[in-house]
Amino acid sequence: MRRALTRSLYAALAVTAVLALPAAVTATPAQTTKQATATGTGGAAATVELLATEAAVEALRDGANAVDAAVVAAAVLGVTEPFSVGIGGGGFMVIRTSDGKVTTIDHREAAPTAMRPDSFREGGTVLGFNDARYSGLSAGVPGTVRGWDEALDQYGNWSLRQVLRPAIRVARDGFAIDQVFFDQTLGNVDYFDDVPSTRELYLDPDGTPRDVGTIFRNPDLARTYRRIANRGVAGFYRGPVAEAMVEAVQRPPVAATSNHTYRPGVMTLADLRNYRAYERPATGINYRGLAVYGMPPPSSGGSTIGEALNILEGLDPQGTDRARALHLYLEASRLSFADRGAYLADDDFFDVPLTGILSDGFAAQRRGLIDPLRAAESPVAPGNPIPFDVEGASVRGESSATTTRAGTTSHITVSDREGTVVSYTYTIEATGGNGIVVPGWGFLLNNELTDFNFDSLTHPNRVEGGKRPRSSMAPTIVVRNGRPLLALGSPGGSTIITTVLQILVDRLDLGASLPQALAAPRATQRNTATTTAEPAFIASPAGSALAALGHRFTPTPEIGAATGIEFLDDGRVVAVAEPERRGGGSAMVEEPE
Repeated sequence: MRRALTRSLYAALAVTAVLALPAAVTATPAQTTKQATATGTGGAAATVELLATEAAVEALRDGANAVDAAVVAAAVLGVTEPFSVGIGGGGFMVIRTSDGKVTTIDHREAAPTAMRPDSFREGGTVLGFNDARYSGLSAGVPGTVRGWDEALDQYGNWSLRQVLRPAIRVARDGFAIDQVFFDQTLGNVDYFDDVPSTRELYLDPDGTPRDVGTIFRNPDLARTYRRIANRGVAGFYRGPVAEAMVEAVQRPPVAATSNHTYRPGVMTLADLRNYRAYERPATGINYRGLAVYGMPPPSSGGSTIGEALNILEGLDPQGTDRARALHLYLEASRLSFADRGAYLADDDFFDVPLTGILSDGFAAQRRGLIDPLRAAESPVAPGNPIPFDVEGASVRGESSATTTRAGTTSHITVSDREGTVVSYTYTIEATGGNGIVVPGWGFLLNNELTDFNFDSLTHPNRVEGGKRPRSSMAPTIVVRNGRPLLALGSPGGSTIITTVLQILVDRLDLGASLPQALAAPRATQRNTATTTAEPAFIASPAGSALAALGHRFTPTPEIGAATGIEFLDDGRVVAVAEPERRGGGSAMVEEPE
């Protein structure tokens, strides 16, 4: 439904009003500690962070719908999880409305118009990742504020003014720094101390991260949020905030004592003014009688998960044979990642053969390459989905290796009592984005343009002006018999896809509960020579059985940080967050049991 406040009235109020901040509405006492699982009735929310989840559920109790509450949570996370998300970035939202419509809002960052395939080259040599990342070059035109506005305008009840109130309070009054915040700062100290605006916000005077337990406030971000609340999207994409962003990109505000070179970017005020968020049809496949919806290009999440599920559907349901199920999951992932690497890009610039990739015929062809008793010994070649593409795509893909760098990002899952469900992933890309806090406005810029295949002049995902880089974000909604069953997603760079896929296999094929599926040890195969896995996965009986089938493992401390909601047949909901990964998440319901 349309937001209740019309645009004309909203604009009139914005000219004269300074945002008032009424006391928070709290129907029940505020939670003081995180809980990873909550069961009850009414609406529900799950995020990585207590304040964000709490704000979303308070909004639901105050009349917000799931779309409104998702934006409430996202805005709070922009304060409390600033190294993962924020208004300097972008994202993807999958929405299922109460009347059954499934749609998506694409607000992925876009390359400035002046970017070219060789923009990340100097003297014919491709820049190293950190040289490309910590620069003005890596910053895409931010899409978050446009995306929030589009989602609220089309499917929300509340205005930007209303949804930003909780986040303004948190930015103004502060919150206690936790170990995750400290650790993420610590990993960026060598670059954060190059940029005075970043150093002053996130480091103590001695150049070390602010201590765990201290109160962190961000008055500049509160001011930015107030400006957006009062002026709408124009408060971000035009005027002082836009001018400061362009200045920071074109002339990175780096100290003379910096020990790194921050290359200038080419973003302009016209790039900001012209940015648009797009509503796009969701991807959809049928898996064992369930409808699985995801994000279309420029995300590769919906297509890669969809292809892998199509491959798995042609194999017998796995019952209790976890090792066999995980073997097939890893091999299906390997094949679908090979195709992702070759064909997925911004569909406005490259004719992605999406219907071919998601066709049953192509899945059957790829399925035939799986040895049920042995892991593939090396990365596999991409297939050819073109003959199966009913849309008539005729382009040629280009094989490429999957980037295995970790990304942070954050995922929000929200539902309301009317039946609207939101699965929302958004990000500034790497932990800390490009390292540049926009001076005076309190938010980090993204480094999303390093998600292009910036080392290639010919790949479908090469850098081009106006283009949106391929993403791995995979917000997902599963529907059974016309009613929502699951909504979920995760951060984690390219491991997002495998995290969501493994949770679906555990929940749908192996009969785990959603809390069990989120907590289970993980492994990720992205068409690489070895499978990256958590130590508990490698040490498990299934891990040993997989090793006997030829799977070789590379350990990593953790994979993903998912959240999800399951809708039970009796009308109750189960909201779930990670119990331990990334410090543990927070799940709440409107009316807990």
